[in-house]
Amino acid sequence: MTRSINRDTQLCMSLSGRPGNFGTRFQNYLYEALDLNYVYKAFTTRDLPAAIGGMRALGIRGCAVSMPFKEACMPLVDHIDASASAIASINTIVNNDGRLDAYNTDYIAVRKLIEQHRLDADMQLALRGSGGMAKAVACAFRDAGFKHGHIVARNETTGRKLAQTSGFGWVPDMAGVPADLLINVTPLGMEGPEKDQLAFERGDVERVKAVFDVVALPPETPLIKLARSLGKPVITGAEVIALQAVEQFVLYTGVRPDDALVARAAAHALG
Repeated sequence: MTRSINRDTQLCMSLSGRPGNFGTRFQNYLYEALDLNYVYKAFTTRDLPAAIGGMRALGIRGCAVSMPFKEACMPLVDHIDASASAIASINTIVNNDGRLDAYNTDYIAVRKLIEQHRLDADMQLALRGSGGMAKAVACAFRDAGFKHGHIVARNETTGRKLAQTSGFGWVPDMAGVPADLLINVTPLGMEGPEKDQLAFERGDVERVKAVFDVVALPPETPLIKLARSLGKPVITGAEVIALQAVEQFVLYTGVRPDDALVARAAAHALG
């Protein structure tokens, strides 16, 4: 049925350094399909404390948090769920009558994908990146039983810190690094200035058993295309973004859509 915004409409939002359309299209598609009185809008900000304060003051129901705000938001909320506290990174805030509760649905999504794709915990991983999303991914693999691997990060400070947190080693580059699974958690390959860049060299991809790229837009990054051409099993960012987004939807609305509807929403958002 046709929806209209009214005084009772619940607003949900996102905060990102580079606002995109996936969350807006995904969430609004589900609101309309399920006839829920919600609307979703993407934002960026140069004043994060004011933006989060505005969320609280205006009764905005939920907020998705993307790079570069996932860690900076933490002191601004009232409660941090276990999915976020252990990795010191959030991606979702829910406003419960003025109390701001924070979660990390990226972590939840990656744990589910590890199980769905039946990744072998004995594999050695090489994870490129050391930001907020990298924390979620590395700790999801750690908690899924992976014990062998390296964080690949040019920034030694953040790289070593993430390696210590997750129980993996740290290296500045891939030179001589053994790996069965490559994981990209950087913007390399993302729509924008870095869309044509490979997160790993071809030789690295040729040697591994599987490839995981968390970049969702485009769904087929240069890394994923290369891995597919070499016959490697892949996990795509499109899978991550859909799983984490539906968990956010449930936190905001209390409604869990069925798998078929989620698939249609994801296809719409990525189309």
